[in-house]
Amino acid sequence: MTTLDPITLAVLKGRLEQIADEMDATLYRSAFNPTIAEARDACHGIYHSTTGDTLVQGQGGLPIFVGAMAFAVRAVIAKVAKDGGLTEGDTFIFNDPYDGGTHLNDFRLVRPVFRDGRVFCWIASVGHWLDIGGNVAGGYNPKAVESFQEGMRIPPVKLIAAGRMNHDIIGILEANSRVPMSNWGDLNGQLNALDLGEGRLRALLDDYGDKTVSDAFEAFSDRAETLMRAAIASLPNGTYSFEDVLDNDGIVDEPLTVALDVTITGDTLTLDFTRSSGACKGPINISRSTTIAACYVALKHVFTEVPANAGCLRPISFKIVDGSLLAAGPPKPVAGYTETILRLIGVVLGALAKADPSRATAAPFGTINALSIAGHRQDNSRFVMFSFFGGGLGGNPATDGLNHANNPISTATIPPVEILEAAYPVMFTQWALRPDSAGAGTHRGGVGAVYEVELLADADVALLGERGKAAPFGVAGGGSAALNRFTWQTDDGEASPPMVSKITDLHLKAGKRVRLETPGGGGWGPPEARPVAAVAHDVALGFVSPAKAREVYKVAVAADGAVDEAATRSLRAGGAA
Repeated sequence: MTTLDPITLAVLKGRLEQIADEMDATLYRSAFNPTIAEARDACHGIYHSTTGDTLVQGQGGLPIFVGAMAFAVRAVIAKVAKDGGLTEGDTFIFNDPYDGGTHLNDFRLVRPVFRDGRVFCWIASVGHWLDIGGNVAGGYNPKAVESFQEGMRIPPVKLIAAGRMNHDIIGILEANSRVPMSNWGDLNGQLNALDLGEGRLRALLDDYGDKTVSDAFEAFSDRAETLMRAAIASLPNGTYSFEDVLDNDGIVDEPLTVALDVTITGDTLTLDFTRSSGACKGPINISRSTTIAACYVALKHVFTEVPANAGCLRPISFKIVDGSLLAAGPPKPVAGYTETILRLIGVVLGALAKADPSRATAAPFGTINALSIAGHRQDNSRFVMFSFFGGGLGGNPATDGLNHANNPISTATIPPVEILEAAYPVMFTQWALRPDSAGAGTHRGGVGAVYEVELLADADVALLGERGKAAPFGVAGGGSAALNRFTWQTDDGEASPPMVSKITDLHLKAGKRVRLETPGGGGWGPPEARPVAAVAHDVALGFVSPAKAREVYKVAVAADGAVDEAATRSLRAGGAA
């Protein structure tokens, strides 16, 4: 146990988190691709010298990356143990989704920080690159049955050896992308972020000494463990189960189950996923490390007071079947991992809500709706527009869900319409909230969105989404939200995907439009218990239609928001009006 005084620990905590925050900001401000620069699909952190455990993370980095990056650093540590040759000035690069990764678009850079000839810690960066080859521009191939159809897979290799860049690797990366300059800009942004982080960390070590900072790392992890054990111990012992489904895998039109049995014993927690589906043919498998990282994110949503480092996982054990949907190995496709981890986070929240109903939160919209639009501009230059989109979050015991928010896997933002229109030959003809998309409840879900995009150039379109068949659920008597819906214009009218939420090989001419209508969040509590004034306000804002207000909330509201109080009393008393 360390004996550092609380003031020193607080100062070091703030300075170390600031280092990670500055690395995040450096990449966001220098990346070429809007998915990083605007949506902030990236993360940085500081990791343990021998275990790879997460020591410090930034406040703005993608949470799912924070959990997964510990496995990435361990992959590099294992490579070094096997091959040797680690020197000061080395930097490793890789995107292997089965060895500390998530999916092929997410490129990881891992660098040792040496002090007095030994590794003091590791710093790491991860960012979502725009295109890395594969059958579908942008990487989200809903028809992939092997990872080879999703892009190039790079194991941990030295991009920089003793300070010298290996340009042969750069050449390989460049040759395997439709938009190599975008990836080149993102790579340099990540390298600059690591340079800044290493410099800031060395300055901190010079100020306080290596031993003091090392002791602080230990103290932070010990405190996270203590707080997590106390949080678990506050819940009643027992086993609590929850499950949800994915629409399909894009290949076989059958639902896939993500099932969890949570067992609480004193101050320990076991997460057992053995009832979940086996690995599927399509691209919504995830690796074991991604499953654990998603659980890390879910637990942080429940136990918000616990610091975000590896110590919080010490009281947690996992049961995940090797080769299953949640622990797939190569070459199973994994491009759509985001959809599966969203369902996984939901079942963790659902199971723990059974242990403590006061924490029950309805399901969020539960899909990123990964949309790819790719083609050539008038000057014949290539473009790849990849973006994800928002929806409603679930109602909870305290409030309504957020409208048009991002999913709980991230602190990322939805790319602004102005940026997308400036960067690509597209025009958004609608970007609006979606009426009647929220699950009804005493606290309703957040409202989803409508996005309609007109193509200004011929393009290939692909979508990998979810919640087209299984709606976001409500809790404590709340209602389900609306289903996800994707359509496009044809010469004969409107069309929609046979797989409902997934489509590729869609070739559209300039002037045609695609339309995405995203789900809201599930509702919390009986809808008829929602205050009449709140329902009237929802109608006035266009969140709820007068028909839905009457049918579900039992409130008679005119289109102008005026409430028919007599009719409402009759409706809520069980009569007709």
